[in-house]
Amino acid sequence: MDSILGWSLFLVIVVGLVSSMVNASTAKDDFKFCESVVKKWASFSVDEVKEDKHTLQDLLFFLHIPRTGGRTYYHCFLKRLYSSKLECPRSYDKLRFDTRKPDCRLLATHDDYSVMSKLPKEKTSMMTVLRNPVDRVFSTYEFSIEVAARFLVHPNLTSASQFSGRLRKKTNAVSTLDIWPWKYLVPWMREDLFARRDARLRNAQNYIQSNDSYDMDSIAMPLHQYINNPIATDIIHNGATFQVAGLTNNSYIAESHEVRHCVLKYDDLGKYVLDVAKKRLDNMLYVGLTEDHKESASLFADVVGTQIIFQFASSNSSPDNSANEGSEQNSSFSGSELENDPLQKLTVGELMEAYEDCITKLRKAQARRRASSLMKISPANFTKEARLKVPESVHHQIISLNKLDVELYRYAQDIFTRRHNHVMYESERQKNILINSLDSPSLRNVSGPTVLVLFILLAILFISARRRTSKVKV
Repeated sequence: MDSILGWSLFLVIVVGLVSSMVNASTAKDDFKFCESVVKKWASFSVDEVKEDKHTLQDLLFFLHIPRTGGRTYYHCFLKRLYSSKLECPRSYDKLRFDTRKPDCRLLATHDDYSVMSKLPKEKTSMMTVLRNPVDRVFSTYEFSIEVAARFLVHPNLTSASQFSGRLRKKTNAVSTLDIWPWKYLVPWMREDLFARRDARLRNAQNYIQSNDSYDMDSIAMPLHQYINNPIATDIIHNGATFQVAGLTNNSYIAESHEVRHCVLKYDDLGKYVLDVAKKRLDNMLYVGLTEDHKESASLFADVVGTQIIFQFASSNSSPDNSANEGSEQNSSFSGSELENDPLQKLTVGELMEAYEDCITKLRKAQARRRASSLMKISPANFTKEARLKVPESVHHQIISLNKLDVELYRYAQDIFTRRHNHVMYESERQKNILINSLDSPSLRNVSGPTVLVLFILLAILFISARRRTSKVKV
């Protein structure tokens, strides 16, 4: 009997060892397979460094990373610089996106970099704005709940879903529920909010008192649960890196799902995706930062705004303009789009003034809508003060879950600093050239009125520079 028991124990041990060896071998093979998949994708994804990357091309693609303040750029800069006739139709609606429209010159969308496969690459400039990853995760959590809360006016989830479906079908308009990533995040939070409200009603309670708006379990999904959900892992965490790399779950690239799956499974493979994302940022016309809002707006006006204005002006004055009007995809804007366009007379200083006025109105409207939505989940209220009550452990976890985005954001900061310093240097250099020319011996015999005109030009240059760096109201 003891002999049989001993042999049984021996066989169990042997089987266990063999099973462990097989699992280890399988895991090793799986890692090698994933490494091969990611490396192959990366090798085909690295673009050549553009010599003219800071020169605006025919089409401007604004890769809008969610919750980075891109809406203000779109409404207060880009829609001021481009008429609706020049914008690619249904930019934010992937199902109806079409770049074949004649004179399509602006594409602003939450689509990832893979949309470049549908664009004329050599004739396209790209821009984007990045945000501190921790703040972006907070903002994503807040906005997905804010939009979902608007549906709480309905008696139940079924009623809310049916109403939104009828409304979208009736108006044929693009709603937040059509746009990535909100078409995934808002329904997720909408279902969660209704479930928690139903639970409160069943238990005859309004809410459990809490001082932390980000941890009111009976009202909304707590932030610490939100960030650990598989949906957040797939869509939110390292979202900026995956979007710039073209690897979101909304990608046009067939192999994107496999590559993303491998990177999510093996952290060590993230470095290949990060390297591709960094190189793509290097090739962009403009990279802004949400946190450096004032400097970013000024840099956009100097780097992008001036080129768009010049592009319109030079196209309108071209002697070949009339001959190009019939072309479907000209290398410049058609004259018919520019007739009586106020943009022809717009200066960078005036562009910044219009931007400041626009952003003030836009943020007031957003604040009113946000307050109205959050009233439906009171006492939860997402404010800067409320964020301070979130435990440090949650902050650290967000950083840990977004290591790629943290590194990409640092890289974007370096790009922004170099570009900003270069623009300031050039502005100062041009001013010094003008000052030195006024003091040159050749101007000593110039008439008084001419000198006065030159001094006025110098004053305009100085005032314009001050306007561009003046404080933006936020």
